[in-house]
Amino acid sequence: MQPFNTIDRRSILIGSSTLLGVAGLSVPSYGREETRLAASYPPLPYADTALAPVISSETVAYHYGKHHKGYYDAVLKAVAGGEFADASLEEIIRKTAQDPSRAALFNPAGQLWNHNFYWASIRPKGGGKPSGAIAAQIDEAFGGYDGFRKEFLGAATKLFGSGWVWLVQGPQNKLAVVPTANADTPIAHGIKPLLTLDVWEHSYYIDWRNRRADYANAWLDRLVNWDFANQNASS
Repeated sequence: MQPFNTIDRRSILIGSSTLLGVAGLSVPSYGREETRLAASYPPLPYADTALAPVISSETVAYHYGKHHKGYYDAVLKAVAGGEFADASLEEIIRKTAQDPSRAALFNPAGQLWNHNFYWASIRPKGGGKPSGAIAAQIDEAFGGYDGFRKEFLGAATKLFGSGWVWLVQGPQNKLAVVPTANADTPIAHGIKPLLTLDVWEHSYYIDWRNRRADYANAWLDRLVNWDFANQNASS
């Protein structure tokens, strides 16, 4: 487990031209078509009560309705009338990620993309061990589901402050677990994400208070969307 600023990109780098495909979900396309800003705050693909008891409707109301919406509004305001007014969300992220002078745009743009990906990474009555191609890839990379689970939960609990934990895929379908801080995102580094866990406090504090580890465990057991990961892994 390594942060992106120290990870050996030779092992998982997939190139900025490789795009992520998502099919059959009420979320923006992260694949061959980039995300138009007007479509970058989509409806959730399930009811706001459907993720309980792991994620309550109150958390959804604040997380999706306030925090997520706030990032969308901030991006629209930041690009209005400027050079990125007609850019896709992914283009904005790629062009601002390494420029500290553009952090005021990169941060909400990265958070907007990450949140869209997060809501698609979970589903009602999800969780448990994966099936399909992703299961074989997990076995190869982590020695089995238990090895993946240990590494993923370790990343979630050890990440200091706010951020994300990702399952990502590199060449020859090689998988890795990587954390990112704050608004950082794999697509800013040319790395292909398969799913993500949000460990910002606003994602769990109403329901779990300071028990991030319990939230992460319940997320894996009851919510993680392996169908989504399989779609991404095969795209």
